[in-house]
Amino acid sequence: MDGRVDEKLLVERVTEAVRRVAAREILPRWRQLASHEVRQKTGPHDLVTVADREAERHLTAELTELLPGSVVVGEEAVHEDPTLYAALGREAPVWIVDPVDGTRPFVRGEAGFCTLVALAHRGELLGSWTHAPATGRLAHAWRGAGAWLDGERLTAGSPDPGAPLRVAHSHPDYTSPAQKRALAALWTDGVAPRPCGAAGLEYLAIARGELDALAFTWELAWDHAAGLLLVEEAGGAQATRDGKPFRLAGANAMPFTAARDQPTADRLVALFRAGHGAGRAEPEEPAVG
Repeated sequence: MDGRVDEKLLVERVTEAVRRVAAREILPRWRQLASHEVRQKTGPHDLVTVADREAERHLTAELTELLPGSVVVGEEAVHEDPTLYAALGREAPVWIVDPVDGTRPFVRGEAGFCTLVALAHRGELLGSWTHAPATGRLAHAWRGAGAWLDGERLTAGSPDPGAPLRVAHSHPDYTSPAQKRALAALWTDGVAPRPCGAAGLEYLAIARGELDALAFTWELAWDHAAGLLLVEEAGGAQATRDGKPFRLAGANAMPFTAARDQPTADRLVALFRAGHGAGRAEPEEPAVG
């Protein structure tokens, strides 16, 4: 990316933009949605609201103005035009946007949702923003400059020796039978699996040392980009089932993990490999909250 970009100033201005758009387009609609402002996209578990659409529209305008020549890959725009996703493999800097990560909790009036923004160039993540509008908290990271939550540096640390690994995995509502089988290796001694909530908040939990690892079976960039950089800059690690780094453009070996440290990521990858194609019994689905 153009070396003339003032990285510190860009971080500050994106932070302001994310807070401003959330305050204007998301929070006023939280617990105030009318039925006609919520609709299904691909099914009953895939919802979109007027808040998603308007927040993404405003973020798209503001982010591309902050970085001329950049483009946006946003969840709602890609739903309307899937060809936009290909920008992740092209030369222009890309803003990756999920305006409301956790739309179902948002629709239910719960606080477990967030706004995710990441900046990537030539497949490399450079910047990350995770904002939880209901609590006002905002985490950001910049490659090589650390991860921060409301001005406090984040350090993921390592799991407690001998304690079961706390692992959040792809939610049963969103997983196919084949994906459930791929995650079945988590049901073993020394691992305490649970279904995940909003992906962005789960990544933040790892960066804060409150969760040991994630195991995901889908690779849509807007769910993972911001969190992956946040975890890495907090000292964590990530890998796909074949041990390679997650590729934003796709074609990753699933499942993949983000974890508090490299040994934990290695342990999850070993579990994925041991369970891959082994014909394990499907785990009993955890209760959906």
